[in-house]
Amino acid sequence: MDTGPKIAQVAALVGDPARANMLSALMDGRTLTASELAYVSGVAPQTASGHLAKLSDAGLFTLEKHGRRRYFRLASPLVARMLEGLMVVAQEGPARQRNLWRGGETLRHARTCYDHMAGRIAVAITERLVEQSFILLDEDGGQLTDTGRSFFDESGVDLRLTSKRRVFCRPCLDWSERRPHLAGAIGAAIFRHALEHDWVEHIRDSRALVVTPVGVTGLATTFGIEGAFPTDGREGQVASRAVSNSLLV
Repeated sequence: MDTGPKIAQVAALVGDPARANMLSALMDGRTLTASELAYVSGVAPQTASGHLAKLSDAGLFTLEKHGRRRYFRLASPLVARMLEGLMVVAQEGPARQRNLWRGGETLRHARTCYDHMAGRIAVAITERLVEQSFILLDEDGGQLTDTGRSFFDESGVDLRLTSKRRVFCRPCLDWSERRPHLAGAIGAAIFRHALEHDWVEHIRDSRALVVTPVGVTGLATTFGIEGAFPTDGREGQVASRAVSNSLLV
């Protein structure tokens, strides 16, 4: 079997701190230039070029050219899923080795995970859909029920734009909450709906998402989630209300 060497190759690439920072910077599905990735990884442009070549050759990055500019993105949702899993494993190590959450409450409240949402808001949405039997989830995947399809049709979350080439519905273990949020085509559709209806907004140079006052109302009306609160757009700052472990139940 030759899977061992391949695993070792990928692990070695991800294990380098500079390359790990580059991969993490693209976890929200966006594209960045070589200069931007050099900045986030804290290395010189020449060093960054070597890292980018290795990541691209291994199939972890894909290159897009727009005129004279070159942009890099994660090669697929599978790469993002691998990184999310590594983050969970890293957090679940021996107690003396565990990193305390230092991402800030804004990032923990709502953030991107490639093309879907993560954090407390996303976990709450997932749990509500499961409680209402709109979605059936297990460790291996998920299934949309007939009542669930009716719910999405009535709520205006358009599932028709989902790609047939990807997993339709699956759980993704949230590395800050230790509970699953919804990934796959349905997770992407919910995130797209939230963006189109101004429920959430991107924060520049961050995976964190601003939850707008409109979003608070939309989450309550559409998913029955009470207790969400708007964030003010500053990394690590949550507007006006304290964070509780029982939030969004």
